[in-house]
Amino acid sequence: MLVPLLVFIVILLAVVVLAMVSSGKKAPKGKKGGWINFYAKGKDLGFSFKEIDLLRRLAVTLDLDDPATLFWSQEQLDACIKTLVKNARFSGTDQEPETQEFMSKLFDYRKKLAIEKTKVKPGISNSRSIDEDMRILINLKGVGNFNSRIIKNTSQYITIARPVSQKIPQSYTWTGQKIAIFFQRENDAGYVFDTEVLDEVYSKGYAALQLAPPGKLERTQRRNSIRVKTNKPAFLYLLADGEPDDALEALPGYKCVLADLSDSGCAVAIGGKGVPDLRVKIQFVLDNTPLTMCGTVRSVDFKEEENRSILHIKADEIAKETRNHILGEVFGMLEDDDSLLPFRVVDEEIEHEANQEAADSFF
Repeated sequence: MLVPLLVFIVILLAVVVLAMVSSGKKAPKGKKGGWINFYAKGKDLGFSFKEIDLLRRLAVTLDLDDPATLFWSQEQLDACIKTLVKNARFSGTDQEPETQEFMSKLFDYRKKLAIEKTKVKPGISNSRSIDEDMRILINLKGVGNFNSRIIKNTSQYITIARPVSQKIPQSYTWTGQKIAIFFQRENDAGYVFDTEVLDEVYSKGYAALQLAPPGKLERTQRRNSIRVKTNKPAFLYLLADGEPDDALEALPGYKCVLADLSDSGCAVAIGGKGVPDLRVKIQFVLDNTPLTMCGTVRSVDFKEEENRSILHIKADEIAKETRNHILGEVFGMLEDDDSLLPFRVVDEEIEHEANQEAADSFF
């Protein structure tokens, strides 16, 4: 065990000396500084010596007093990735597999920093902290899951919108039913609690259910992806079951608006009533680059008064280059210029203004 460790230290020192000589820069004298610390930290995080050396050069370009801040500061890491993307495009190496692999590692680490930061946010322990108008999922044992939202939340009861679904008739009696409620807080975990339906009422003009306040909230796992709100024109295509078709389409599909995006899925706003469990492909543009995402519609939020639906789509495995583009958008590293669309979209076709309110209503 000792011999491999000594060999690693010797190699590390040699690389550091060569790096400093080639760059003409002395090691920073900060309390946490030093190229040895920089290389050791990079190695611990799984980067190769070649990749760490490139990070070192980026740190020099950014003139960081303490290069190791790249490994814990989101701002410094963002600046590093932006510089890397710019340099790769300028040199024409941005499409090379080696470059995409390195960018993928950096985005993975950037995502890890963002997710770990949410762990600091305190959770909630009682139902009084549940926001009104929050979207929820109702589980009725033996029947299925239903979408709803919080209408009113008091110390005596919680009022939710009465679910509308083909699974149950309008005459169904909810009073006395024991149900489970799930909801997801933004930048936090999901929560679930058991309760009982006390009564069926009308609240704020809506058919509603009054629930007994829960005695305990159980916190579930946190999200493993970071979402960003978007408002971009897109096309939706229906796929056959199991069809792994992520090729770009030349012809327009169903018009929709990309409402949110992550490397694990997206939400789109469409006209009419959506249907869950459909296999779909979404085609959109980021940084003047056409991209596709295939996946399955996991849930639908239908706005009857607007005749609009939000489809929540869980993505299939995404190609590395596409994923890098998406994470670049998530972390604000792409140019906000999609004027040169590579497939035909005109203002009157996407009905931008008509879909604006629906796109903003997702949760």
